[in-house]
Amino acid sequence: MSRPFVVLFSVIALVVLPHSAIAGGFEHIARLTSQGYTVGAQAQLLDSGEVLGEIAAERQLSPASVSKLYASAAALERWGPQHRFTTRLVTTGNIDTQGVLHGDLVLEGGGDPALATADLWHLVQGLRQQGVTAVNGTLVISQWRYGPVECITTDRCESQVRSAHAYDARLSSAAVNYGNWCVSVMPGAQAGLAARIVSCDTLEPTLVVDNQVTTVAAGDKVRLTAERVTHEGVDTLRVSGQVPVGSVPYPVYRSSSDPAHQTGHTLLALLEQGGLRVSGGFSTSDTPPPATARPLASVEGKPLQELLLRTLNYSNNFMADVLSLNLVDEPRASLAEAGQTLEAFAEGLPGHGPATLLSGSGLTTENRTSAQGVNALLEAMYQRPALFPTFVAGLQLPANGPMRFIRRGSETFQSHVMLKTGTLNQPFAVRSVGGYFRTRSGRWGSFSVLVNGNAKTPYLSWSEVLDSLAEDLTAMIDAH
Repeated sequence: MSRPFVVLFSVIALVVLPHSAIAGGFEHIARLTSQGYTVGAQAQLLDSGEVLGEIAAERQLSPASVSKLYASAAALERWGPQHRFTTRLVTTGNIDTQGVLHGDLVLEGGGDPALATADLWHLVQGLRQQGVTAVNGTLVISQWRYGPVECITTDRCESQVRSAHAYDARLSSAAVNYGNWCVSVMPGAQAGLAARIVSCDTLEPTLVVDNQVTTVAAGDKVRLTAERVTHEGVDTLRVSGQVPVGSVPYPVYRSSSDPAHQTGHTLLALLEQGGLRVSGGFSTSDTPPPATARPLASVEGKPLQELLLRTLNYSNNFMADVLSLNLVDEPRASLAEAGQTLEAFAEGLPGHGPATLLSGSGLTTENRTSAQGVNALLEAMYQRPALFPTFVAGLQLPANGPMRFIRRGSETFQSHVMLKTGTLNQPFAVRSVGGYFRTRSGRWGSFSVLVNGNAKTPYLSWSEVLDSLAEDLTAMIDAH
């Protein structure tokens, strides 16, 4: 065969073969398809749009927690990096000359996804500065914006009765501490005695604690199991195991059954610690305070740019879904409505294509997008100079990100790639990754890899995916 014929044949092949076939680039990731996994992948240079690698980039697959990129981008687009969510204490009552508030004290939840005990204490201090010494009425926790949000995932539905996790907390616009109870487990004075369990937030635990933890000899290991169970509306935290003499306090986090009730218990305890007795206990409400209510104290949460660091770096499901719910303009929002808002955002991105986003967290296993869609999102954020620094700051660098399982691959991969991962194990395995890279010459690129299993595929370890991805991205980075 003559050389001119070979050249001509190559040109014809370039014209005839589909783009995905000639783009290649993901040779190592592609090997997962031979194991029965379905893969979608795409990598591109952002200055030219050149596709460096591609596998079925338009295929609709589950992104798992890569969904959080959509929630974060939509929140930045709506509010900007410096937006803060405000939580207020309001009342329609009157304060007499002795500082007694006659009337209900209402906490108006502002949808702050990172509202913490320290913020509630600032509210208590604000009341004291107003001269309030006691409340002759009820503490009302108003979650009129949304909450408790109807569960649509198995984890959150089951957590209404029991939970051995922190990630499955229910959602409310008036939740505190990510909807989690926290206790610290400390050893007794000597081996053989019961351990001490105290609240992380208040002087005394505001939920029932069933303490089955034993103190063991110094040098032994900490072994703890904990489960929150709920009966007739009462949360009980059952903690068992052992802690050695001399060990530091060990925090245990478990989701509450009702985040607004948790806020009520916590704030009521803090008010009493601050010397402000509330005669009527607390209740919850899903209606807004009267228009005539006046503010007594308020606290602004952390700016959105800090919230997104936590949401993305730690893949915080609670924060991602609360941010998504905040995007819904009408009160009493549901996760489905929040998902529709995210879908509308995705549809407005140039070149994105279809998406199904029932939640911003990715806990909903029905979420679907494509590698091309994720890249369209990443490109759109790259093109927004006022938002891109905040957005990219939330992604992890493999070399020093908080998730240790990503610390693998070549030095190039570890120091030139910024990524967000997504993981699901049920009803099928999902390992997804999306993010940015910098080439050797300093050019920006974006990439997305979505790997989905099925009922017949085995467990998929992250090492199998990340090692392959590192090989493929390293070659792209070094070549440009």
